[in-house]
This record gives sequence, structure tokens and C-alpha cells, in this order.
Amino acid sequence: MSDTANPSDVPFTAVAKAGAIPAGQGRVFEVSGRLVAVFFDGEHYSAIDDLCPHMGASLGSGPMTDGCVTCPWHAWRFRLSDGAWCDNPQLRVDVFEVRVAGDMVEVRVPPAKPVELPTSRPR
Repeated sequence: MSDTANPSDVPFTAVAKAGAIPAGQGRVFEVSGRLVAVFFDGEHYSAIDDLCPHMGASLGSGPMTDGCVTCPWHAWRFRLSDGAWCDNPQLRVDVFEVRVAGDMVEVRVPPAKPVELPTSRPR
């Protein structure tokens, strides 16, 4: 998928039955080759990249309060609304669109961008 692709071209993927994620908790799902943490606040679902950018801990296993999830390893907090790190909003994790269709929670997750490794330089 190129950077110019329309995000609405990415299909939604069903990840859980509505009500399967307890209020105040998250669950992790593999979608489009990515780990996605889906949270339920008792009324709405939110989805973010599961991996904390600090040390790679699972954000889906962290506690959620007041619209933020806390990384279980080093207590970095991320807003579920926009993925911003609460201590420095310039650092963010990806946020994904969520909907409930029928009795299923669905997320729209674009495939991960390929990692570009540096090439060796001629000597």
C-alpha cells in the first residue's frame, strides 16, 4: 500500500464480539500483519498500535483510565484518542478507526509500512 492510498480503501476487519472486551480493559489482535490493542471504556471502543515505542511492551495489557493507557513496563501513558504520549505529545503511536457492525467490533488497519534498511555505502 502506498502512502498516497486512500485510507477508506482499507477494509474493516472483525476482531471480537461486542461486549467481549470488559470495560476498562484492552485486548490484542493481529490485523494486517500488525498487533493492534483494542480498548473498551464502557461506551466506546478505541484501537491503537499495541507496541510501546519505548521498549516494545504490549500496550493492550496495560491499565486504561481517563482515556489513556499506561504501558505495563515503564508507565509511559498514551491517549487513546490520538495516540499521543502524555508526557510529550510529539511522540505518538498509530490510532485506528473502530466501529461496531452488528455484534462485531471491527478495526480498519492499514498494512505496516515496510522498514527501509540503510544500504551499504561504497568505499
